[in-house]
Amino acid sequence: MAIELKDLTKRADNYSQWYNDLVVKADLAEQSAVRGCMVIKPYGYAIWEKMQHELDRMFKETGHVNAYFPLLIPKSFLSREAEHVEGFAKECAVVTHHRLMNSPDGQGVVVDPEARLEEELIIRPTSETIIWNTYKNWIHSYRDLPILCNQWANVMRWEMRTRMFLRTAEFLWQEGHTAHATKEEALEEATKMINLYADFAERFMAVPVIKGVKTAHERFAGALETFTIEAMMQDGKALQSGTSHFLGQNFAKAFDVKFINKQNELEYVWASSWGVSTRLMGALIMTHSDDNGLVLPPRLAPTQVVIVPIFRNDEQLAIINEKVEPIVAQLKSAGISVKYDNADNKRPGFKFADYELKGVPVRLVLGARDIESGTIEVMRRDTLEKSVEQLEGIVEKIKVLLEEIQDNIFKKALKHREEKTVIANSYDEFKQRLDEGCFVMAHWDGTTETEERVKEETKATIRCLPLDGDTTPGTCIFTGRPSARRVLFARNY
Repeated sequence: MAIELKDLTKRADNYSQWYNDLVVKADLAEQSAVRGCMVIKPYGYAIWEKMQHELDRMFKETGHVNAYFPLLIPKSFLSREAEHVEGFAKECAVVTHHRLMNSPDGQGVVVDPEARLEEELIIRPTSETIIWNTYKNWIHSYRDLPILCNQWANVMRWEMRTRMFLRTAEFLWQEGHTAHATKEEALEEATKMINLYADFAERFMAVPVIKGVKTAHERFAGALETFTIEAMMQDGKALQSGTSHFLGQNFAKAFDVKFINKQNELEYVWASSWGVSTRLMGALIMTHSDDNGLVLPPRLAPTQVVIVPIFRNDEQLAIINEKVEPIVAQLKSAGISVKYDNADNKRPGFKFADYELKGVPVRLVLGARDIESGTIEVMRRDTLEKSVEQLEGIVEKIKVLLEEIQDNIFKKALKHREEKTVIANSYDEFKQRLDEGCFVMAHWDGTTETEERVKEETKATIRCLPLDGDTTPGTCIFTGRPSARRVLFARNY
């Protein structure tokens, strides 16, 4: 067995270390020279690119267009919306000077004290402020609305405790920022986008999610309402996997963005914003992968099928090459990404372990004996099951198999979440179920005080008020006061 697998920590031994090992050993990412920042390696970036491609297509199908706004934001912009700046103030990286100079002692370079900026610039933690300052120039009449912009970008949030993909100082994301003539349109947009994210998570990532609304304490800084999708990882912790915000008129008022409505009256614009990030990579890894490495859903796998030949000499390899060539061509013409690994510098066993580690959904193995019998060995990564199939018609079988794998890993993740989502009617039961790694549906009295006390005592937060959850009134598990409905509690990443 290859050393990569031998050194991979088992999930049961240390789930956190297993995740860190897997990110590095599967060639997804590595730490950089800058504290809290990561290098996304080609294989990891290829998965992110597949996510980008599908999401971008879905955005454009719903009428959105891409734009790009500056990385640097004047500090004064963040002061305009008080709740917004309070939410991000402690995470901001600040640019104070615009020039370096040679050090007087000849030892490298130093900041030129004469090059201090008149106003400090913030490396964007999110772009609401710079975008709404721009929208003021674009919007004058109801005829200019709606504006449905998205940007693919990087952002900086000065995180002190980081973990690759899950929480890094710099990360990649998309952020949609839309402007509307009415409250109803903006709220409809925010709802539409959380549904789009849920659809993407379940259909492409094979990750089941719970859609819901954040509490006032947990909502986005400057929003009137935040919608979320929450996913359960294999250790029972929640991962917020996408958010969509109804911003009301807060940013329009902060940046004086008004328009003349159909009644010829001047009115502030209504807004939404929404985003997902490279955190989705973490969700993908922790939802599906196992002690042998990554398990990737076929719809997002950079390589969906790998073919490994077994040969003793060049003559055998030439015969296998001739047999494999039309199979590769047919797979590609069917829209399936395939790699034929006939390199002779690695043994087949090493290749098998490496492709298992990297989560390639289907592995085909073909040797001289297989050609004689007209068969090929097929292994599916999700279950590690092997079968011997007829070479004839193999492409159609693989097309069906890839869909089976996509469906199977979603159903497996859904079954896990359903089994680990429980109801608690007392605080003792609540704490016990949390310790068992469960999502807990429990009554809450609606106060931030109770929310904070529960978090302090159990490290569990209210992930959301599920959109399709139990709205039967009851009694708060912590205070015994009346509760309007059950909410979803969990420990989280």
